[in-house]
Amino acid sequence: MSFDISGRMAEKFETQQVSDRFQKREFVLEIKSAGSSGFEFVDLVKFQVTQDRCPILDQFDVDDMVKVTFNLRGRRVEKNGQVFYFTNLDAWRIEKLQTEAGDLAGNLPSEDQLSDEELSDENQLSDEDAPFPSSPPPEDEPGFDDLPF
Repeated sequence: MSFDISGRMAEKFETQQVSDRFQKREFVLEIKSAGSSGFEFVDLVKFQVTQDRCPILDQFDVDDMVKVTFNLRGRRVEKNGQVFYFTNLDAWRIEKLQTEAGDLAGNLPSEDQLSDEELSDENQLSDEDAPFPSSPPPEDEPGFDDLPF
């Protein structure tokens, strides 16, 4: 089963040599989602890369926005009469995403790149130019609603 998900690289760990034939490297993705109630939920999900894919994490830094393509794998292990179930999220592709804020910040001129005319008070927005009213409508106006939602 193959899935993909995007989020912030919250943490990455060093490669672990599990046996003489198997190595893995784990990382944690912070995934934010909005519930139906409007609240934001944050999940921290641990993934792993294995074998020759371990070095793929070297090109990413903590706080990078990434898209992870992974397989969902599970297995049953019986040891000393007890049964254990393991679930792994095996990443096989990781792509760096460009954030909207990063793209916009890179394209906006800094204050020292603007001319004096562009920085003058005449070119600043007034309250009349604002997309939202600066004060709420009077309570006696039809349709007034003081509920915050």
